Amino acid sequence: MNSKMQSEIKIPKERIAVLIGEKGSTKRKIQSKTGCKITISSKEGDVLIESEDNFNVFLVEKIIKSVGRGFNPEIALKLLNEDYVFELLNIQEYSGKSKKQEERIKARVIGTEGKARRNLERLTNCYICVYGKTIGVIGKVEDLYLCKKALEKLLQGSPHTNVYKWIEEQKHKEILQ
Repeated sequence: MNSKMQSEIKIPKERIAVLIGEKGSTKRKIQSKTGCKITISSKEGDVLIESEDNFNVFLVEKIIKSVGRGFNPEIALKLLNEDYVFELLNIQEYSGKSKKQEERIKARVIGTEGKARRNLERLTNCYICVYGKTIGVIGKVEDLYLCKKALEKLLQGSPHTNVYKWIEEQKHKEILQ
């Protein structure tokens, strides 16, 4: 007996066009690489994923969630490689309910003209996306842990230079082990 697995997730309406891609190209690419059927309700931001393969439904869910959190679909598709994972940090866990604090924290992670984010990405080999009240990270398992810890240090107020130095020290320790 063939049973279809399905999962429904919601993504921000303004990210729907990105998920669909030009003339449906992104949606088709995800479908052809995973064998999942994706149905998108543009009005609500609801996305239905169907497949006979449970694991693929789980994978596509992660890809769609990451696109919904601001990632470029090309980067999100890296999640098809089992070495890559997607994590989400909630900014409000560090800022509380204060809108001002939330904005300040986002600015710290992004930096002037995106410099802090680019530095973190380069030092940790991860992709970082700040969107809404979240910071998404896509990277290889071993890199993601380092990136997440570095982001947590930044979110808790550590100076950028200290965080960069800490990353270098961690990488150096790994080499020595």
